[in-house]
Amino acid sequence: MKSVAIVLFPDVQALDVAGPLDVFAEANRFVSGGEGYTITTVGAAPYPIRASNGMPLGAEHTLESAPPVFDVVLVPGGPMLPENPEMPLITDWLHKVTPQAGRYGSICTGAFILGHAGLLDDKKATTHWSHALELAEMFPKARVEPDRIYVRDGTLMTSAGVTAGIDMALSLVAEDHGPAIALAVAKRLLVVAQRQGGQSQFSPFLNTSAEDDSPVAKIQRYVLEHISEPFSVERLADVVSMSPRSFARVFARDAKVTPAEFVQRARIDAARRLLEGSERAIKAVAYDCGFGSAARMRLIFTQRLGVTPTQYRDSFRKDG
Repeated sequence: MKSVAIVLFPDVQALDVAGPLDVFAEANRFVSGGEGYTITTVGAAPYPIRASNGMPLGAEHTLESAPPVFDVVLVPGGPMLPENPEMPLITDWLHKVTPQAGRYGSICTGAFILGHAGLLDDKKATTHWSHALELAEMFPKARVEPDRIYVRDGTLMTSAGVTAGIDMALSLVAEDHGPAIALAVAKRLLVVAQRQGGQSQFSPFLNTSAEDDSPVAKIQRYVLEHISEPFSVERLADVVSMSPRSFARVFARDAKVTPAEFVQRARIDAARRLLEGSERAIKAVAYDCGFGSAARMRLIFTQRLGVTPTQYRDSFRKDG
């Protein structure tokens, strides 16, 4: 059995904890007894530990009472970590356990805890794309790779936001037990066993405007509802009764991308879903998502995701 420890602290992101641990727990269903994972939670005071969503979490051990050796040590993220100061007790504990661990790392903004502990120095690392620049500025000795889903540098592992912790945990299962077991776990959890490309594959319409009646939110809905159709700034501006110039300025300011960039990312994301969840031909997917041709979709996929549509589909459906 391989021992896995995950650190809990106030305002931890609950999904950062549950996602990877569920991967290891599911893996135990597919391997022989005694060859899977034992899971331990290690808590940092004050108690009870409440996650950022208000959920109370229990820990089997305090930092002081935890065993000194684990095979895998993981530090989850939390929404306040980029702004919070160092947590000295966790830093001290990491200094004790990581030299003994076969592998250790972070999920999402947990990289900031590793950074405070000096564990990112001269190492490749990643975190959620929205905090990658902060991580690089705060810890200049780290070699931050902002578009990666997860990064392995020796015994150090770091992953992007929330669900990327699942990707990283699946990679560990594949390393320990082979790709067929990792794929079986992924299917149980309804996730992709080996996600291709980087964080840029995720479309910004997933982060909709807080104001449901804002021009940005209206355009996001409109584009998704008419994804197979051509769009111009003039057409989109007419939807929200604005001049093209004013619309382009407001959309770029509020959405943080230009209208054209949003449309292209929306098309990519729509195609990704069809490639993962349907048997439609590549040409049909290209047409349905507004690329116009399979060649155009292939070019954009290669430029933006680092894989072709066929490679994306084949990777998702790989069966070991």
